[in-house]
Order: sequence, then C-alpha cells, then structure tokens
Amino acid sequence: MAALPEARMIYGVVCTVYLKSHADINQHDEPNYWATNPSSLITTSHPVHFSLGTGPHVLSSAFSTCASTEKELIIVTCFWSKSRSQQDLSSLLLKLSAKAISQNRKIQVRLCLSSYSLFQMLFQTSSLDGKIYPPPTWRGLGLPRPEELTGLEMMVKSAFVRPFGIMHPKFILVDRKIAFMPSCNVSWEDWFEGCIEMRGDITLKLYDFWAAIWGRGGTGLPSMPADSTSSEPTAAKAAVVTSLIKQISFPPDTPAIQTILLPSPHHANRILHPFSSSTPPPTPLNTFILHILNTATKSIFIQTPNLTCSPLISALFSALERGTDVHLITSSRLMILEQLVTAGTITEFEIWKLRRRYSRLLKTYNLSFKNPDLENPPVTPGVFKVGYFMKKEGGESGEEPVKSHLKMVVIDGEITVLGSGNMDRASWFTSQELGVALLGRVVAERIRGAVDEGLEGRVVYVC
Repeated sequence: MAALPEARMIYGVVCTVYLKSHADINQHDEPNYWATNPSSLITTSHPVHFSLGTGPHVLSSAFSTCASTEKELIIVTCFWSKSRSQQDLSSLLLKLSAKAISQNRKIQVRLCLSSYSLFQMLFQTSSLDGKIYPPPTWRGLGLPRPEELTGLEMMVKSAFVRPFGIMHPKFILVDRKIAFMPSCNVSWEDWFEGCIEMRGDITLKLYDFWAAIWGRGGTGLPSMPADSTSSEPTAAKAAVVTSLIKQISFPPDTPAIQTILLPSPHHANRILHPFSSSTPPPTPLNTFILHILNTATKSIFIQTPNLTCSPLISALFSALERGTDVHLITSSRLMILEQLVTAGTITEFEIWKLRRRYSRLLKTYNLSFKNPDLENPPVTPGVFKVGYFMKKEGGESGEEPVKSHLKMVVIDGEITVLGSGNMDRASWFTSQELGVALLGRVVAERIRGAVDEGLEGRVVYVC
C-alpha cells in the first residue's frame, strides 16, 4: 500500500534531504537496504492492542496470540535468560509442534537472540551471519528437546559484534501478518514494559528488516504465497491476561494509520569515545527522533530507562527554550555500570544538570521583565516535568514492576515512537535498535492515556 501524503510531508525532509545526503555513510552500515531510498521505510499499519505490564506478563499476552501461527513464527529478542518468559515460550513451541503434527505439516520457527551469557559474548563470532545452535544444544538454552518439537522446522541463532555491538531490537512476526514490538526481553526482570500489536503492511517491512540481518547465514525462510501474506488474518482470541497493568484495544474498523519503520544499525567502534558529544550516526531512528524533537511546537513526552545521550538532551533543552513543554519519566539506579562504560555519566547526573539549566532559563526569563523589550518580548519557557519510576506501594513481588523499561516518545499529541531504543548513548551511538513511528492523534492519545493510567502511583516527581 502506498504511503499517504501526510506521512511524506512529516518525513519528507528527513528522507529526501538528510538521510539521502548521508547515503554514503549509511551504505557502510549493516543492514543498509534503505540507504539510497529512505522513503521505502514509510508504510501503514492497523494497531490492534497496546499492553502494559511486567515483561513476563506482556510476553505471555503476546504468546497467547502466537498460538494461532499457521506457517511461520519469528521471535527476535536481545537478552535471553532463564525466566518465566522462557518457560512460556517453550510451552508455546510445544503447542505449535503438536498442532503441526496433528495437521501433518511443519511450522517454520526462527528464534533470534543477541546475548545470553558473558562467555557467549566473549567468544561469539563477530560476523553478522551469527551462530546457529544445533538442536542437541537447545536444552542448554532452556528450550524443549528436539524430539519434542518434530512439528517445527526450527532454527536458533545469536548475533553479537564484539566488543559492544549488541542487537537490541525485540519483535515478533506471526505468518507475516501480525507483528508485536515489545520493550522487554525474554528475561527475568520485573520491569514496567509495553508492547504494541499491529497488522497490515508494517509486518512486511519488519520482515524485510529481519531478512536483512537475521535471515542471512543460512537461516532464511522460504517464500510465502502472495495470498497468505496479503489477506487479513483471522482474529485470534487471545486469553485474557488479568495480570497486565493495562491493555487497550483499537476498533477493528480503525483506518490504516501512517507508519514508519525506523532501523538503527550497530556501530561498535563508537563505544571508544564515551565522553564525546559528537553527532550520533545518521540512522533513520536517530534522525527521525532528533527531527521531531527539534520541530515539536507544543509538547514532548519521553519515557526511557536511561537518559545519557548528549545530543538528545541538548534538543530537549532547546525545546524548553522555545516554549515547548517537556515531560520525562525515567528510572534511577538502573544499569549504572553500563551507563558509566558507554556514556561516562549516569541518568541522575544528567537530569540534575538539565534541571539546573532549566532553573537558570527561568531566572533569565523572570529578570527580563525588569527591563522589558517591547519589540522583542521573551519567549515563555516550556513547562519541565521530571519523574522517577518507583514500585507501587502494596504491589506484590513478581507482579509489580520495580523499574521502568518502556521506551516511548510522544510529540505534540500526534506522533508516537515505540521500540527498543533508549535515550542513552549506548542506543544512539553503539547498539542496533529498531523503532516504529505511528502518526495520528487518536493513536497517540490512546497510548499516552494508557501509559498515564499505568503510571498512577508509580512516579516520584523531582521537577
């Protein structure tokens, strides 16, 4: 389906002027299939659900829909560890295998991960072809035995580029018709997470991304008949997951919304300069977020685990200077060592500096009234709010999130960006990331409303 005019208006400058002007740089990235034609990332989607909860609960909800898989299931995660999510995934694989056997056929499955142990990262091949795990090793990864999965044509693969080139995206594709983009890994953390479920043409764009990075090195998938990817899937009746903090559904007759897939390839060499405030690589994700921050006119809402990316922080302060409200939700004391190694700073210090700059901005603004310039009145600074996520009082252990891991940007109540990218230096300069921009006021309002409700009683504001 052709991208709609409004999407090209919003993304046009980024695509035709900035990204194309950096095609010579982006062509050295892997993957880079969009470098000479960035507009190929523009598409449409039909949002189905947006869910909030701990990682295990969010993935359990997604896996209940994955049980409807008929031909092909792709699961991509960054971190892989022994957890309830791993157990739920194993149960899903057993169910799919039994279904396939009962129907005398095979279901294609690809499990893709980047990190599951320090030993693996130290000795993992740096080739993006990655490492394929033979079936006898699956039990060591917490998966069922191969003889229990004879209904599946399954391959398990890891990709990691030493020293810090981690593949951070997380997404799920069901029959190239249903897509999930969760913020969580198949891991043990009880953190505040989100997941968007989508259908429509975005699923094919996600498959293109998967094929370019994970489908290489012998793990590609056979082509699917055109009718099996273009027709609308039968709605799967997912089991009600009452432990979710919040789940909203979008009406089935909601028109397709303009959507942009936002890849960001890894740049492992950038980790060598953590104290540099240089310009981040001009990836589609980095470029788009900086563009919408620099053009926001009313409000910016960001929820991120960490905040250590200097160019992004500068863009936020510039927004406050021109009168745009900025609302930040982040976590404290989260992955401190990683922040120090990759950025040379930590979130709390960067927030403190930003609050200080904002106080000086307000002081300068207030002083301007002593000697007013009637011809050039000062711009009223935007309202700045900063809150740290906390565990809700009375929450049960294992059920109540203790930190926030959701990555979300909402601009002017119209543009929503979700995905794997944090607002820290690691995500902007080093690791591979993947985001999706949803363009539309109704979707932005509903998702932001769900997040606001989910954060009730879970935020301590410091500004």
